[in-house]
Amino acid sequence: MKIVSRALGAVSVLAFLVACDEPKPTPPPTPVATTSAAVSPKPSTPASASAAVALSAAPSASSPVVPAGPPASYDFDTAHSRVGFSVRHMMISNTRGHFGKFSGSVFIDEATPAATKISVEIETASIDTSEVKRDDHLRSAEFFDVKKFPKMTFVSTAVERAGAGYKVTGDLTLHGVTKPVVLTVDSLAPETKDPWGGFRRGAHATAKINRKDFGLTWNKGLETGGVVVGDDITIDLEIELVKKKS
Repeated sequence: MKIVSRALGAVSVLAFLVACDEPKPTPPPTPVATTSAAVSPKPSTPASASAAVALSAAPSASSPVVPAGPPASYDFDTAHSRVGFSVRHMMISNTRGHFGKFSGSVFIDEATPAATKISVEIETASIDTSEVKRDDHLRSAEFFDVKKFPKMTFVSTAVERAGAGYKVTGDLTLHGVTKPVVLTVDSLAPETKDPWGGFRRGAHATAKINRKDFGLTWNKGLETGGVVVGDDITIDLEIELVKKKS
């Protein structure tokens, strides 16, 4: 009997070990509850919310837009301004120069650009291309003929906004000939107060003219084709303005 009991006990232990080694069935995954926000389409934004978003994107009261100043008259500060130009030389490079003596005045009305007026006067003998012989030639009768035409002038006839800047149409008188020219003003710097109590503004403008339109026709041909001096002149103005005292 003892032998039989021991045998039965061994069989029970063996059955238990076999049962532990058998693979257990994988339980089914527990379903995950989904929120209504995950399965429902996003509700449309009501008009009141859209208005709130628009207001939040608008500039804050701490950074207001600076309004246009009142109409005012200014003179050129010639010590901090430049009347420059460039022209093609021998079809391969640009020769640059400027006029050292000039004056000008501007009446600015930002609210009504058409009321803005510009007047510039330049002494032709003050031409400077950093080469004495070339400058003497430019002053001669073959070019500017400075003894006969000592000044060139520009007087605006129309001013209109063009993007962030202005388009200024005016009459350029050069070498005894008057032709319409358009100045493109990139922008007009806001008025600022200088350390001496004055008020200043600045502007940059460009224009292009054909010198032959003004009777400046001198040239020489090149053996390889082309000419010594190009016809198109690029004008480049860097102007600082000082407000006139009332």
